[in-house]
Amino acid sequence: MNAQATDIRPAAATETASFFKVDNIHAYYGESYIVQGVSLSVNHGEILALLGRNGAGKTSTLRTIARLDNPQLQAGEIWLDGQPVHAMKSFEAAQAGIQLVPEDRRIIQGLTVEENLTLAQVAPGKGWELDRIYGHFPRLAERRRQEGTTLSGGEQQMLAIARALARDIKLLLLDEPYEGLAPVIVQEIEGILKEIKELGITSIIVEQNAIAALKLADRAVILDTGEVVFVGSAQDVLDNAELRREYLAV
Repeated sequence: MNAQATDIRPAAATETASFFKVDNIHAYYGESYIVQGVSLSVNHGEILALLGRNGAGKTSTLRTIARLDNPQLQAGEIWLDGQPVHAMKSFEAAQAGIQLVPEDRRIIQGLTVEENLTLAQVAPGKGWELDRIYGHFPRLAERRRQEGTTLSGGEQQMLAIARALARDIKLLLLDEPYEGLAPVIVQEIEGILKEIKELGITSIIVEQNAIAALKLADRAVILDTGEVVFVGSAQDVLDNAELRREYLAV
């Protein structure tokens, strides 16, 4: 591998950031050691692409950041804007501003688009108003009275992202936002994520479509079997074919 083009260094050497920082976290599913000393940082308004092959620990890292029950955080610290997220339950992390858009979207069955959004606003720390959401998601405005689970895959993804924005948000976690979507719909979701970036919303994106994620992101972290193997700019990864072949298979 070309050492001049590739910035590979241990997790402990990642740059510090006051806004969001993960410091040497270790997490398990049962006895399975899934997240093995991951450290990363995200500056305010930045998009970080968290990449790696299937099974590298990307989704587990997102779930650990969001403080979901699985995997279980065993060691390490997570800080958001000076708040110790590692000491929080999942609902407290959400109230602190961490909003996860999961791969399965989890649209609530039996509720309309608008009811899904309104329900998200019930919790403390209200986010975007409906008018603002519909301004950025006109297709959801057209379907506001339609049951959320009857939307197309792309529309459900839009609803899942919009629902996160309807809550008080400081950090947006996106798990496979392009999964299962047709290329034309991927382009539409990309446009929405670019708008979010322009609005200065700090985000971490996990995506198997690594090239698309890198074109959106400012920086990249690559995981391999639960460990950080690369930290650098997104352009570094785009420019390094050998790195992409070894760790991303692209």
